[in-house]
Amino acid sequence: MSTTLIQTDADVGADEPDAPQSRAVEPTGRWDTVRAAARRHRLALRILGRVLLLVPVLFVISILVFLLGKASPGDPIKASLHGVLSPDAVADLQQAYGLNDGLVAQYLDWVSSLFTAGGGRSIINGSNVFDTLGTAFVNTLILTAAAVFVSVVFGVLIGTVAALNHNRFVDRAIMLLVQIGSNLSVYWFGLILIWLFALQWKVLPATGMRDLAGDGGAADLVHHLILPAFSAALISMLILARFARAGVIESLESDYIRTVRSQGLPQWRILTKHVGRNVAPIIVTTTGLEIGTLLSGAVFVEFVFSWPGVGTDLMNAISAHDYPVIQGGVMLVTVVFVLVNLVTDVIADLLDPRLRS
Repeated sequence: MSTTLIQTDADVGADEPDAPQSRAVEPTGRWDTVRAAARRHRLALRILGRVLLLVPVLFVISILVFLLGKASPGDPIKASLHGVLSPDAVADLQQAYGLNDGLVAQYLDWVSSLFTAGGGRSIINGSNVFDTLGTAFVNTLILTAAAVFVSVVFGVLIGTVAALNHNRFVDRAIMLLVQIGSNLSVYWFGLILIWLFALQWKVLPATGMRDLAGDGGAADLVHHLILPAFSAALISMLILARFARAGVIESLESDYIRTVRSQGLPQWRILTKHVGRNVAPIIVTTTGLEIGTLLSGAVFVEFVFSWPGVGTDLMNAISAHDYPVIQGGVMLVTVVFVLVNLVTDVIADLLDPRLRS
């Protein structure tokens, strides 16, 4: 008699070895764990790297600024006080300012004075450099901030209008004016603004920061700020207009925007919510790069409009061979420029969806 053996699935599973279970692959080594953590915290590590990079950058900048002050021919004490003080008094000043020390010792003393002694002492008036430049530097920051505001608002507006009329007469006319304006001098443009708005039409003041007759408050400050702000912002505004135009055109021609437009959304919502989100990183990055142009342009603008900023003080210090003020002013402006670029890069990283994901 034949016997039929029937095995159930449970019996088969009991006789066979356990099948491998599917599970997520985990890092097997120390470096795999480090790489996995770096991928998870890529944005934070990128920002930390930018902050740490400031140390060598500022170190190199301090050396260049120090050597720039030493590159001027002659002794600054003798050049500025020759015939005013006796030779013994001049020798005492040279000893007090450490001009008889070695180059490395002078550099270390100057760097130390940036943190402990207010940037050193002015040769002309003997006061601390940062005290001398303090109020003037605040005035320069006010002018630069106004120029940044003008650059961003009008640059984006001009670029957007040109992009919305792409390949039409309005677009061609705007880009022609942008091309012409990009080749103008900030100094010359400031003189043209003074001639038109202050001398011909008499609607805006030509020079100064406030009226001498009295303090008109914020309104008086803004009244005096309009012409120098537009003059300083000219080149940066036109550069931003070009980038904004290119970014808006590229975004409007993308498949994503075509899909959004097919859903019946109004044009203003497409521009503000979808196109603006794509163009914002470009605008932020370009604005940060243009801060240096605005700061350097503010020096010439302050001279044209008699704006009491650090540019005016630097011009006076150069004329008087007051090299501690020159070094302190240049270092102050450079540090602000580097910090603004750092903030701009961090904001651009935060706006980048690839780093946030």
